[in-house]
Amino acid sequence: MNQITLRIGNLTCPSCMQKIIKTLNELEGVMKVKFIFNLNKARVYYNKETVSEENILASIIEMGYEIDTH
Repeated sequence: MNQITLRIGNLTCPSCMQKIIKTLNELEGVMKVKFIFNLNKARVYYNKETVSEENILASIIEMGYEIDTH
């Protein structure tokens, strides 16, 4: 299992967080998403054989959010 931690910009409310979690969980290969709303951070656990980090990032960007990986 791989993981990536993302700082997500333009996050204004808990429903935005839920939208991101729902969208990522619908990607084949994403196993779990943990979110810390007050820090605007998400940790995504995924199978790199099924979904790429680029696909995960693209899904979030397509929703209108900014991403900083670290």
